[in-house]
Amino acid sequence: MNSNWFKLLMKFMKIDYGKNLLLKGVPVIFNKKGATLKIGSGVTIKSSFLSNLVGLYQRTIIVTRTSEAEIHIGDNVGMSGATIYARKSIKIGKNTHIGGNAKILDNDFHPLEIEARNADDKEKIGTRPVVIGENCFIGCNSLILKGTTLGNGCVVGAGAVVSGTFGDNCVIAGNPAQVIKKL
Repeated sequence: MNSNWFKLLMKFMKIDYGKNLLLKGVPVIFNKKGATLKIGSGVTIKSSFLSNLVGLYQRTIIVTRTSEAEIHIGDNVGMSGATIYARKSIKIGKNTHIGGNAKILDNDFHPLEIEARNADDKEKIGTRPVVIGENCFIGCNSLILKGTTLGNGCVVGAGAVVSGTFGDNCVIAGNPAQVIKKL
């Protein structure tokens, strides 16, 4: 499937995207009815295994899972084999780059309580918004968890597990991730 055909499918799913959207390979993009999925101008989404030599494990996946969910991807954002999965809200600022296989999740995917998990109670899934500032770089294989806020100009090291609030121009690395340097 070429990117022009996929862009028509995106319009059908009520996905708002700006000019010069570049799709390298075919991503997995799903917008739940009633949800908001906005992709800015000049965005590059790489989903082909040869489009990033870091070694992609999968195509890029962008999903709004509930009708209340919203994903906003700013202008000139680039991503490779990333997963962006929202039940509530994920906002990514302009000029941010998301490295190969990174995951950005605003929820736990399942309830923490045994009874709710066994009953498959979707209402008990923990969610908190994720906000990523402008001009950030998210390293390959990193994991951005629910409730995370990254200020403008942050750099997340490869493989970091990030949770919490970080100010502008921080270099963040580790598991759990912490500030290792201010730029």
